[in-house]
Amino acid sequence: MRSFTLGDVYRRNALRFPDRAAFIIKGRRITHSDYLYRIQRLAAGLAERGVSSGDRVGIVSQNCLEMIELIGATALLGAILLPVNYRLQPDEIAYVLADGSPVIVVAGEDYHDTIVGLRQSLPTVEHYFAIGQESPYLTPFAQLSTNNTSLPFSAIDANDGFVIIHTASVGGRPRGALLSQMNLLTAHSSLIDIWQLTEQDVSLGVLPLFHVAGLGLMLATQQAGGASVIATKFDAAEAIRDIVAEKITIMSEFAPMLGSILDLATPGQLSSLRAVTGLDSSETIERFERECPGAVFWVTFGQSETSGLATLSRYRDRPKSAGRPMFWRSLAIVDSEDSLKQTGEAGEIVVCGPTVFLGYWGLATDTDYTLRNGWHHTGDIGYLDADGYLFYVGRMPEKQLIKTGGENVYPAEVENAIRKHPAIADVVVIGVPDPQWGESVKAICVLHPSMEATPEEIIAFAGDLIARYKRPKIVTFVENIPKNSAGRIDGASTTSTHDCKTT
Repeated sequence: MRSFTLGDVYRRNALRFPDRAAFIIKGRRITHSDYLYRIQRLAAGLAERGVSSGDRVGIVSQNCLEMIELIGATALLGAILLPVNYRLQPDEIAYVLADGSPVIVVAGEDYHDTIVGLRQSLPTVEHYFAIGQESPYLTPFAQLSTNNTSLPFSAIDANDGFVIIHTASVGGRPRGALLSQMNLLTAHSSLIDIWQLTEQDVSLGVLPLFHVAGLGLMLATQQAGGASVIATKFDAAEAIRDIVAEKITIMSEFAPMLGSILDLATPGQLSSLRAVTGLDSSETIERFERECPGAVFWVTFGQSETSGLATLSRYRDRPKSAGRPMFWRSLAIVDSEDSLKQTGEAGEIVVCGPTVFLGYWGLATDTDYTLRNGWHHTGDIGYLDADGYLFYVGRMPEKQLIKTGGENVYPAEVENAIRKHPAIADVVVIGVPDPQWGESVKAICVLHPSMEATPEEIIAFAGDLIARYKRPKIVTFVENIPKNSAGRIDGASTTSTHDCKTT
């Protein structure tokens, strides 16, 4: 009686705005009423194949209509969506899928062969489906829907798990953050309030839907009754065409997307934009607000574990800050004993409230540690000024993480890949500032005596083992890597003998 779910959002939109567009993708317009019909049929098909509340449904795909439908269908069933970063290498995809133990896996058009090759390592999967052209061993996705729109009765609890988003790991392996429908509905309600979103708004979805930022903007727009233009992948020229044609009002981005759009846009083409948020440099943000005087860039701090945005403010209100806590979130700065820090003192950023995730999938110890003492411990360092604005400082030593173009890269994972090269005796991977991507991956390598390798060779070798965005952009060779008495890197630097940068 007191529950409210994403299913209620879909039914409300179909009733109130039946003929308004819910999605525009590859020139195709899907109305709110059509979307509800489609996801009801798909949910019924999933149920016929044994999917029920709490079961995981995996998908490896770029943004597409089928993925959007699967998001809605799993919500109607109370199942759990397991979207996988399609940029990962096959072994990495296998790890994420096996970690979530899905009963169904859907392969996007470019990932049929990858999923077929992983079948032996996924014992929990009962059915495989393919988006797009027919593929051996995979059933066409279209056959998953039925002509029946009635679902078996199941009381959907909005506080149960809805999506597993794999995110940062201290040990070098991603952990699955489990979010509920209520986590996301609550998080988006404050964004709707701050941005005053209505059914008139149109969002530009250029971020992948496996990412909490991409999924969150799409769901927030739906919750407001608006429309989402969904891009398969980011292309600046296409983004400008969509902004002009559909009168886009809101978008979320990671560097260097906004800069690429500004480089190509002509005066007036971006005039419909009124709110943009994401991660970008001060130079790009200030340029955006100069060239688009009717728009506002909103700075933010957030994580998958906080259902996306935890803070949000106009950049111009406090330049260089990460905004102030949004409604439904309490944010504090604490020391190692979880005692509150004073204004202006740096410490760990902690968050509590109904947008905090349910926990890490299958990792009770990690969950208990992260959520200790009634706070979600972000692993990030910052401070609050006298007006409550958050200033981001960096990451705690235990959270060895590089953020490049909005993606998480774990140094240990890159190091493990590079160490497999026969010429490498030792390696340490760090993040270095990058004006375009925020941070770049740098590998500092020691060669075995009498062996040789070039930076280009190391970069290509790593790129064959891990996702391309994780491979080092800079490789430096040194004679040795200083370590302390415990055998750990002590942070000292040595003189490089050979540097190489690549995009």
